[in-house]
Formats: sequence, structure tokens, C-alpha cells
Amino acid sequence: MDFLKKYELMGETFNPEKTKQKKALRINTLKITEQELIKRLTKKKVKLEKIKFLKHGYFYEADFSLASTQEYLQGYFYIQDAAAQTPAEVLNPEQEEIILDMAASPGGKCTQIAQLMKNKGIIIALEENKSRMQSLINNIERLSVTNTTIFKKDARFSQDLGIQFDKILLDAPCGGNFCVEKDYFKKRTQQDLDSKSRTQKELLRSAYLSLKKEGILIYSTCSLEPEENELVIDWFLKEFKEMKIVETNLNIGSPGITEYKNLKLNKDLKLTKRFWPHQTNTDGFFVARLKKWV
Repeated sequence: MDFLKKYELMGETFNPEKTKQKKALRINTLKITEQELIKRLTKKKVKLEKIKFLKHGYFYEADFSLASTQEYLQGYFYIQDAAAQTPAEVLNPEQEEIILDMAASPGGKCTQIAQLMKNKGIIIALEENKSRMQSLINNIERLSVTNTTIFKKDARFSQDLGIQFDKILLDAPCGGNFCVEKDYFKKRTQQDLDSKSRTQKELLRSAYLSLKKEGILIYSTCSLEPEENELVIDWFLKEFKEMKIVETNLNIGSPGITEYKNLKLNKDLKLTKRFWPHQTNTDGFFVARLKKWV
């Protein structure tokens, strides 16, 4: 599969080998103030740059692994790509709400939601894989999150919980992208994308059934492929007429595509956001915000 040709169809021409992603972290204000952590990391000669489109995110440069520091082990920060920090902020959770994180491991977005909620309200975190669940538990404990309950459960059946959620985050399992996976272009096939797309649709169907009327659903992936992003959301909007795309309110990223090859997609897909690595200096990413209208 010629991925670069696909990207050209979406109006983007670039050399993946020359894209540069900035390393990023999120300061965990449940345990420390931003000023105090900046002071501590600066003493260790870590260079920090505030990320303008995030509340608690910073780009960093260091000559050593930050995961080896006392501050990391104590849960004062979480190493997390800048683009990956956007879904929780776009979700905009409130302290009194009941939130569902459908694919919670390893816990970056789940703990970020808890941070934004100041450990108030309720988060239900789902993870099907037992080994991945341990990473989620470890991060929840390390970052002192107290408002989250974890279920070992296939999120395709989240409606079995019998709970209608105020807001849902579906950071969907996806094929990844060249920033995340070495030799991505050699490994990935169209069959891989089609398989992931089927799973993503099943998860979206379950999210719809678990969402309150007037509730908010965030769909995100670390994929740049339309088959896992705009085409999936276009299907979702046709299948569930009550769902509408609304603004993300992000001031970074490119509009989602509304045409692909010979397909005309829902015009509101322009309200979604694509993070092209050569433009944003982040990993490749996609974010959509949807509302369930009465």
C-alpha cells in the first residue's frame, strides 16, 4: 500500500523521515503545582516549554530518561505526547459527571480526565486485556487518582453496565502511524485497516448505546488513515442520526477531510481535527467531538 500517495490525496506531501516530534509531558496537579515541578526539573537541567494548546502540557528536552527520576516515580508528571493530551481536554469533563473511558490502558487519558475533574465525579475505565490492565492500575495509583473504577471488560459491550454516561472517551484501538511504530509502512496492509475499522465501528455502536441524551462522545485515534477516522465517523453519523459532530475548540490541527478518492463524506467532518506530524511536531493523531441530540 502506498501510504504517501494516500496522504497526497488528502493534500499533504512530506517526507516522514524528516518529521520531528517534540517530546512532551503532562504535569499532574493532583500531586504537585506546575511551578514546583518546573523548579525541580529545571534544577536537573531539563528544558521545559509550555504547550500553548494544553492546560498542563509541556514540551521537554533532557539528556536522560525522565522516567528514571524521583518526580516521575512519585507521580508528579506523566510522559505523554502533546496530541494525545487533547482528547481529554476536548471532552471537558465536569466534576459532577459520570465518565466512561472505553479503552483506558495504559492510563494517560484516564488519569488526565481525573486530573481535570480534580478527583471528583466518577470515571469508569474499561480494559479487556489483563496484562494491559496492570499498567492502568499502576498509573492510577502512581498519579493518586481516586475517582476511577476499573472493569476488565470488552468495551464493545459497555451497555451491559446498565449506566448512561454524561460523557464518553473512545480512544480507539488503531493501526498506529509512522511516528509510533518502526517500519510502519512496511508492516501495514489494507486488511489491517479494514479489521481495525470493523472494531472501531463496534465500539462506536456501544458508545452510542451507553451515552445519555445530550451527552458528549470523543473519538480519537493515533492513526492518520481515513479508513480509521473520517470514514468511520461518516458511517457512524449515517447509522445513528441523533449523533452530530460539534467543534473541538482546538486551535491546532488541520480540518478533517470531507472527500476521499471518489467518496463524498459528511461536510461536518471539517470540524474534526487531524494532527499532521510535519505541521504540529507531534505524533499523528485524529480527534472528533460528537453530541447525542434528543
